[in-house]
Amino acid sequence: MTTTVSIEGLLVVVPARDEEALIGRCLGAIGEAVRAVRASWPDLDLVVVRVGDRCLDRTADIAAEAGAHVVRTDVGCVGAARRMGVEAGIELLPGIPADQTWVASTDADTRVPSAWLDHQVSLAGQGARLVIGRAVPDRDDLDETTWTRWRHRHTSPDVATHIHGANLGFRLDDYHAAGGWSRLDEHEDRHLVDSLLATGISPGAGLDVVTSGRLHGRVPGGFSGYLRRITDPPPGLEVD
Repeated sequence: MTTTVSIEGLLVVVPARDEEALIGRCLGAIGEAVRAVRASWPDLDLVVVRVGDRCLDRTADIAAEAGAHVVRTDVGCVGAARRMGVEAGIELLPGIPADQTWVASTDADTRVPSAWLDHQVSLAGQGARLVIGRAVPDRDDLDETTWTRWRHRHTSPDVATHIHGANLGFRLDDYHAAGGWSRLDEHEDRHLVDSLLATGISPGAGLDVVTSGRLHGRVPGGFSGYLRRITDPPPGLEVD
């Protein structure tokens, strides 16, 4: 029997650090997704929060011009920045119960499909409490060998095989029960999802997003570091 859940609030959180070259493209894609979900759910209260963490370029200005609510911080930690984004969004969605609020997480170097939010809210309305989607590297950023190796490593139908903060969705009450985003410099996404899964929540499958295929990012163990290990694997690492 399908459980119907009323989702009244939607919060989209995007952390960024010096992403002026990519943030406009990211927020443009989110704008398309916002228009699509509003067409399906016209009464949904919705806010997009962009957290600028130690930005020294025009990232924050570009985000503000695109209509996002901008939070500025000097915390220097992606987990803490994501946490601040959720906290700011809650203040912008007053009076909506946590079990009726959905949080969608992505990154400033990522482009979501137009149906991204509509898909997550639809799953949430059917009772889903966690949605996990793949982050696919931008094909234009990779050489043929790295692209082929990435595809060969991402054939599992298990949605929890690869976790990315660039493509998550969860209910706010479950987020609180799991302790929220941990103040970690990396792997904060895996930590949160593991905490959510430990409560017995079954994840739903989200739509793919496209993330920058750059090989040098903000942290050693992030998506760029993963692609770098595929491109130039250390001795003994089987990649094909």
